[in-house]
Amino acid sequence: MAYSAKIRLFVDADLGDGQSLSLDAKQAHYLFGVMRMKVGEPVLLFNGRDGEWLATVTEARKKAGVLTCERQTLEQAMPPDLWLLFAPIKKTRTDFIVEKATELGVAKIQPVQTEFTNSDRVNKDRLQAHAIEAAEQCGGIYVPPVEKLLPLKTVLANWPADRTLIFCDETSAGTASSSLAGEQVGKWAILIGPEGGFSAPEVEFLKGLEKVKVMSLGPRILRADTAAVAAITLWQNTLGDWA
Repeated sequence: MAYSAKIRLFVDADLGDGQSLSLDAKQAHYLFGVMRMKVGEPVLLFNGRDGEWLATVTEARKKAGVLTCERQTLEQAMPPDLWLLFAPIKKTRTDFIVEKATELGVAKIQPVQTEFTNSDRVNKDRLQAHAIEAAEQCGGIYVPPVEKLLPLKTVLANWPADRTLIFCDETSAGTASSSLAGEQVGKWAILIGPEGGFSAPEVEFLKGLEKVKVMSLGPRILRADTAAVAAITLWQNTLGDWA
């Protein structure tokens, strides 16, 4: 069968040669109701574990269907071991952060609550759905888990001793940035603050932690969503899989 599939779909099921999997009602509606796919047509599948597979529609019904794997098109590749910690902001801009973090290649997304965080709750399932959609559209084969919202100090109280945290400090804008040049590839995380920035006690607390590297993102104070994209890009270009 020719490699001509244009639709990519994230699934939970295992994928392998000749493996058949049943679609749920939502997936069936998308493929057969929205995209008008028919029996015999190809679709690309991935689950974050088994790589990407070219599959064929073998059953197509209104609220159900079956796909059968034909061959693997991409082997599984994991992203660099980079976490993103960020304080939720306005709904659409929080969605943007999750989508772009997925596209840029992070291993985990952790929303954190700070003193100036605008929201004390996030819809974890909705954000995870945005991450899945971003991976489907950008050709990725890994979907970073979106964790539940936790207080920043709770996350840092259980911080792994072998993971370095980059604290993107907006108060240092305009000063020389701490360079990542010469740093070692390994376990890292990036922390982006809320629209109102970090409080003075939070800044003092963060700068006092042993595994924290303070970094400026340049001469201008960036919006939180822009800062997330800029920081991930800088890290990927120096220590990630772009280097």
